[in-house]
Amino acid sequence: MSKHSKWAKVKNYKGAADAKRSGVFTKHARAIAVAARNGVDPSANFQLRMTIDAARADNVPNDNIERAIARGSGADASEQMKEVLYEGFGPGGSALLIEAVTDNPNRTVANLRNIVSKNGGNLSGSVQWQFERRGVMHVPKSAGSGDEFQLALIDLGVADVEEDDDGTTVFTAPADLERVRTALVAKGWTPEAAETAWIPKEQMSLQGDVAAQFAKLWEEVDADDDVQKVATNATWE
Repeated sequence: MSKHSKWAKVKNYKGAADAKRSGVFTKHARAIAVAARNGVDPSANFQLRMTIDAARADNVPNDNIERAIARGSGADASEQMKEVLYEGFGPGGSALLIEAVTDNPNRTVANLRNIVSKNGGNLSGSVQWQFERRGVMHVPKSAGSGDEFQLALIDLGVADVEEDDDGTTVFTAPADLERVRTALVAKGWTPEAAETAWIPKEQMSLQGDVAAQFAKLWEEVDADDDVQKVATNATWE
């Protein structure tokens, strides 16, 4: 995967997740519930709007979305979900940041420690300094490409761009994500998705058995229902 863009990794995750649809629905419901704590109106709560858009892109039914909003707003207090960030190392000294939403942090950390340790890693240590929090959006190729298009994006406030075969991934400061997305939509360049994510400052390439071991770790961590996102500085084939 080392030759693919960060967005390609997100798409690969979504494609794999489609085969585990019930797990995908659970992940989206938890993200929506957490976002709804700051308001149930998507037009006034950008985080909620992003999570709803992501859920709909994965074909989550409206009934599921509405129940998740009710849960997060306090209308349904049967679950109290918490956001937790775990730091650790994978095979080859790779860094891991795991974002989870859980009603039982003790269960979640025990599950993740087991997964990471049996795949050559260690869920301890500080690695967050190796990443930066950024807004991330993907603009489809139909919107444009090349140097002029990239300059136009930068003029709208995009901090960095990365082209691939399917379009352009744009990066912003987290606080600028909503403003830049609005500007892109006004230009007719509606992003396929918008989110905040941990982006590695530098990357390391894993090869051979270490890469295979990391790929297995990545798949198992990502499959955990409590896990929302996984960030790493590793690239692998």
